[in-house]
Amino acid sequence: MLEMKVPSPGESISEVEIAEWLVETGDWVEKDQAIAEVDSDKATLELPAEEAGIITLMAEEGDAVAVGAVVCLIDTEAKRPASANKPKEEEKKEEVLNPNPNPVAVKTAPVAKETYAKDVPSVSAKKMMDENGVSKVQGTGKDGRVLKQDVVNAMAAGFSPEATSGWGGTRGTERVKMSMLRRKVAERLVAVKNETAMLTTFNEVDMKPIMDIRAKYKMKFKEQLGVNLGFMSFFTKAVTEALNHFPAVNGMIDGKEMIVHNYADIGIAVSSPKGLMVPVVRNAERMSLAEIEAEIKRLAIKARDGKISIDEMQGGTFTITNGGVFGSMLSTPIINPPQSAILGMHNIVERAMVVDREIVIRPIMYVALSYDHRIIDGKESVGFLVKVKEMLENPERMLFGAKDPVEVLLGL
Repeated sequence: MLEMKVPSPGESISEVEIAEWLVETGDWVEKDQAIAEVDSDKATLELPAEEAGIITLMAEEGDAVAVGAVVCLIDTEAKRPASANKPKEEEKKEEVLNPNPNPVAVKTAPVAKETYAKDVPSVSAKKMMDENGVSKVQGTGKDGRVLKQDVVNAMAAGFSPEATSGWGGTRGTERVKMSMLRRKVAERLVAVKNETAMLTTFNEVDMKPIMDIRAKYKMKFKEQLGVNLGFMSFFTKAVTEALNHFPAVNGMIDGKEMIVHNYADIGIAVSSPKGLMVPVVRNAERMSLAEIEAEIKRLAIKARDGKISIDEMQGGTFTITNGGVFGSMLSTPIINPPQSAILGMHNIVERAMVVDREIVIRPIMYVALSYDHRIIDGKESVGFLVKVKEMLENPERMLFGAKDPVEVLLGL
């Protein structure tokens, strides 16, 4: 009998919470099959089976379990039930040996197995359905059980009116336990408000130069480099150059000392089914626009699929968050500790501007820099944001160290 223990997700993490069991007691599990999702105070991770066998669960969903504690048992000496799914390797061998033994049968739709679990939600799936007023979701789990991911996928795809219950017409209430990750986020946000002298400065950016570049080169960029040309790479590049000019914005407080980094690890806030996550683009100051876009895409996909590691979300020196994708016009983003500043992007709206004493319509984005006034002065914060604005409105400066190309040509 194999004891499955909670592995350490990372340094300083002493316990995790069972978010959702993906199997039930008595199920046959394969080696490396994901059997549970566990929440730590930094991320949600999958727990894979160490060996194949019959599983016995030892903890309930929502239980807080210490790292190293036993959460389930796997009977590795049990025989594989005839009803258990065959390993993928065996299925592939059968396909090669007998690719089409019965052409008629291939066209016949398989009969779904009717069991008590069909379309019955798991505990976590039921909670999510109740919170969002969802009454029916098709399950893809074992024997048709509805998993939490089924609800997430269904919500992303949209519902027909009959699939949602809406307001219940009652005055009832419901208590829902916060996940360990959400509780930790809440603690950190309150700590930032209480322990930092946080201020926010604002500016506006004329996005027409960036939009013109994207319209002209996005197809060629995609064809030759294999990634889309988005706004985030321009902002990341502009931020790294501005941090080079204002290093205090890239610093942090450690006791009575200030640590100033000579590199830029930029955290990019992304939305995931588990909530907001901030994966880090390492050494962004050395990367091209294409490399930044590719890395952001890779990290965002891992965050969305719940496969991002804690190491990929630690150690950032500065953060960028884009509330504009949700329609935000203006906000005061909260610093991501132990960092000392965060840049907030917002939606792009056509506004009337005065250019060369004439009123013109331009696509404008408001930007916000929240910073810790204990180590960043107003002059530095405003100067940093102005530098970001200058480079975004003159994108060619990103290629010449934030200088005017003509000045570079003239050697000024």
